[in-house]
Amino acid sequence: MSPSHNRYLIIIILGALSTISPFAIDMYLPAFPDMAVALHTSTARISLSIASYFAGLAAGQLFYGPLLDRFSRKLPLYAGLCLFIVASMLCLGSHDVKWLIAMRCLQALGGCAAQVAAMSMVRDFFHVNETAKIISLLILIISVSPFLAPSVGHYVSDHWGWQWVFVVLASFAFLMMLVSKWCLPEGHQADRSVSLKPGPILRNYMEVLREPQFTTYAVAGAFAFSGLLVYVSSSPIIFMEVFHVNGGKFSAIFAGLAVGFIGANQINVFLLRKFTSAQIFRTTLLVVCPVSVVFLAGTYYGWLGLPSTLVLLFIALSSLGLAYPNAAALSLVPFDRNIGSASAIIDFRTK
Repeated sequence: MSPSHNRYLIIIILGALSTISPFAIDMYLPAFPDMAVALHTSTARISLSIASYFAGLAAGQLFYGPLLDRFSRKLPLYAGLCLFIVASMLCLGSHDVKWLIAMRCLQALGGCAAQVAAMSMVRDFFHVNETAKIISLLILIISVSPFLAPSVGHYVSDHWGWQWVFVVLASFAFLMMLVSKWCLPEGHQADRSVSLKPGPILRNYMEVLREPQFTTYAVAGAFAFSGLLVYVSSSPIIFMEVFHVNGGKFSAIFAGLAVGFIGANQINVFLLRKFTSAQIFRTTLLVVCPVSVVFLAGTYYGWLGLPSTLVLLFIALSSLGLAYPNAAALSLVPFDRNIGSASAIIDFRTK
């Protein structure tokens, strides 16, 4: 491994690459009402652009996995970031919601390259026993997104218009491309034995899926993590339309709830000194499952107001902050080869 200062630089770069999609998801949330007016539609229709982004992320994960194994990490990363930049510029020219939804899907197909590449390079640069800790540190960097992105998006859309949110996103992706080129070493040499034909790709994915430990933790982690995705995509409607909070208060609530996810994620680093990833993950599921049932029942019967909703969401997001890094780490343990494909499946199952 590189000297310690290079080690921390690599963690920061991988974490920053991993924030590209979270920023793309979170930054424009406070602008939903303005976008709805500009595109002559409802905020519910605008929220479909989040769903299309997640769909693009899911599809793109499986596409980039073999590319990262075949061509090394950087070339597919650069290609994805270029696509993200182009799609971001096309988003700002949206004149109707259908175009926005389509371009957000294209944007996700580019942005997911950074996410899969970063996860793959964790195993390239760090020992298998450090995987859960490093993923927790990456999530600490990713956690800047729910604090910073909605506030930046609210400021940008208020002062310059919602279209400029996509200019900021494109600029950030371009900056990360330059940083990756100059400061990030190549973690994995090209493996020409990895075929890009459909048949071998499917067999490669099936080989990964036949690993019992991978399938167990990838599926369990996906079900646990899906709650976070539902929360992110629904939060503008829940808070701004159901509870009638304004854009500024929504940004504060979104950041406040993120404290639970971020804090638990960093507590995980200390828990790993005394407990295994498997022990932490099992205990976390025993918390998040009953909380989810209570939240579902309370919502269905109309028992929950804003304070109780915030409390239950805080507990659930805190549990996910412990569950995700351990599930991801345990899923990758069996692999020395096909790490890109395994990372792609992990991210696909969490979308």
